[in-house]
Amino acid sequence: MKPLFHVVLFQPEIPDNTGAIGRTCVGVGAKLWLVRPLGFQIDSRRIKRAGLDYWEYLDVEVVNCWVDLTQRLAKKRFWFMSKKVETVYTDVQFASDDVFVFGCETKGLPNQMMQENSTKSLKIPISPNARCLNLSVSVGIMVFEAKRQIALQQK
Repeated sequence: MKPLFHVVLFQPEIPDNTGAIGRTCVGVGAKLWLVRPLGFQIDSRRIKRAGLDYWEYLDVEVVNCWVDLTQRLAKKRFWFMSKKVETVYTDVQFASDDVFVFGCETKGLPNQMMQENSTKSLKIPISPNARCLNLSVSVGIMVFEAKRQIALQQK
């Protein structure tokens, strides 16, 4: 079955987040892509515990590097998530087959990647008192907004 859209975790570090994100991807019909290096083993019990019994239904693929991913998804539209940009995620129109790229929990996305994709970079606005949202929460916000928009387009 063709995924509604794609979620990319660039060098994720925390297996519990990846498991929860996998569960969310199953819930919205998204494919999960993991870009190495990973901060855990893909068969980690912590991933499967966080993903519960949804993991067997998850469409997930691990790629060795960013170049491999961009070659695999070459004709798709990418969106890059960062707290360091100005465009708010609700200010753009998402479409089926879009790709949402999230950085690792401690460093986010590399500066060069963000500079090269500044016109396709989005943020989730948060209080200045909060340093950042949990990665799995950010993914949930993005994919459910994208799903909401796509559902409205289909009406």
